[in-house]
Order: sequence, then structure tokens, then C-alpha cells
Amino acid sequence: MSQFGHDTTAEEIVDTYAAQVKGRTFLVTGPSANSIGAYAATSLARKAPKHIVLVGRTRAKVDPVIQQIAAIDPAVQTTYVHCELSDLDSVRAAARQIIEDARIPPIDVFINNAGVMALKEYTTDKAGNEMQLSCNHIGHFLLTNLLLRAKAADHPRIVNVSSLGHRISPVRLDDPNWARDGGKSYDKWTAYGQSKTANILFSAGLNKRLASRGGHAYGVHPGSIWETDLGRHLDNFNADEIDEVTLRNTGEHFVLDERKSTSQGAASLLYAGLAPELEQQPLVYINDCHPQETHAYASDEEAADKLWAWTEERVGEKFF
Repeated sequence: MSQFGHDTTAEEIVDTYAAQVKGRTFLVTGPSANSIGAYAATSLARKAPKHIVLVGRTRAKVDPVIQQIAAIDPAVQTTYVHCELSDLDSVRAAARQIIEDARIPPIDVFINNAGVMALKEYTTDKAGNEMQLSCNHIGHFLLTNLLLRAKAADHPRIVNVSSLGHRISPVRLDDPNWARDGGKSYDKWTAYGQSKTANILFSAGLNKRLASRGGHAYGVHPGSIWETDLGRHLDNFNADEIDEVTLRNTGEHFVLDERKSTSQGAASLLYAGLAPELEQQPLVYINDCHPQETHAYASDEEAADKLWAWTEERVGEKFF
């Protein structure tokens, strides 16, 4: 059983697992200043990693994080890589840049943190994928698999940032993109919920395929954090609305958990990325720095395989 809990901070995690940080290479998506991805990166910098690859949409938003890392330890190498996760061409270009950059060692830990939440209007990427699923799942699926194929260390660890929001909805495997009615029945919270369930199912699919390489993947709920920019698309937050949607989709109520600071939110990401004891743990969902059982539809092996096959079709490439 983990010694950590809801109030554990990122600093406590890196102090405990300093040996799993030192000399290793980390990749973080969504590392803009004031995000949990940025906090994870700067926390890692305190314990002498070799290299941190920061993958984001806007260089200006990541530069302050690069400067923070340099101030903490100028010996830590950093590389900024531009990537729009909802654009598969951009994802492939980012992967190619990382693979071809001889300064970047093989990646030990992937922290797939970038995401969007509750887009009010039905929006698709240029390939026709619903935007939340595109950014939160499909882009990470492609980037991670391309790098696992060509730029991963032995025994890689993948952290897919999910959410308690996975309890809002399963993945709509029969029509994930609302293509049937052109988005007329689109619901922002169902879309968010299915994308967060997809993060957990992707983790399960990776675990199955990485077993022969000694790799592990985890879907992580960082907690309810109100200090970041994730909710920028919300005019106001209505918990009753989420509960109503969850009841319609699952027959269960949605209950928010207690708020966390950004440091506390980053703690579970780092625990999933660093803790050696997790390798003996069959559960793939992490909450409050603990492995936990999750909703049945988020731990269903058949659903994980179907999502993997569907996503391969959407990116036009097979992996493993």
C-alpha cells in the first residue's frame, strides 16, 4: 500500500524517488507555465534528471518553464518541441524531431499531460475526429507509439493523465466522433468523459503490448485542480449538469472530490512515473498516489482492444 495520499506533494514524491529521477530522460506534454505538466517538470529538475523534453503548442508559454528548470539546475538539459496534438501531421513532425535529435537520449518516462475540457461547441480536427478525443487521446496515442518504436529506453513508463471525469461516460465505441448525425447530439461533458476513459483504456492496451519489454503504463487522476488553465472553455462550472449527464450515460451519480493544489495534482503523475513498487501492481488507474479499481467500462479488456484498433484506423498506422 502506498504511503502517500490526497495531500502528498510533488516535492515529497521526487524526494522519495530521487534515484528514479537522476540521470534519466523525461517527456512532458502540455508543459505551459502554471500547468501540472510544468510543475511535474520543474519538480523533476530538483533531482538531476539528464534531459526533459517539453512538448507544447506555444513556445512563449513554455519558455518560463525552461527558465525555471535552468534556475533550479543548469546542468539539466531541456528541449522544446512544438506539437499540436489535434493535428496528426504536427504529431508526426514532433516525433520525427525527437527521434532525429541526437542530443535527446532514449526516453524513460512519458508524461502525457496535455488536454482540453468541455468544449462548448462540437468541433472536429481536420481528419474529422471530435476535438477533445483528438487532443486528449488520439494525438497522444500516435506520439507515444511512434516514440516507443524508435526513441524509448528499456522498461519505459507511460503516464496518461486521465481524470475522475472518466466516470461521466464510457467511450462511445459505436460512434466516438458523433459522425452519424454530424455532431447534432454532441454533449461537451460526454465528450470529455469518453476522452478520459480512453486515457485509461490506452494505458491498459499499452501494458498488454509492453509486457515483453518490461514497460508499464498508467492512467492517472491528478485531482480537482482549479489553479490551471484546463477549464478555460467553461463560462461557469455546474456540478449538477455533470451529474445529470453522468446519470444519463452510466446510471450513476457524479461526485466531485476535494480540491488539490497544483503540487498535489502533480504528485500522482510523478508517483505513476517513478514508483518502482507499481511494477508489481496489476491496476492501471492511479488516484491520490494509490492504485485503485476504476469503473468497469474503463478496465474492460475487450473495450481496450476495440479502442486500440479504432485509433490505429484513425491514425492510419498499426503498432505492435
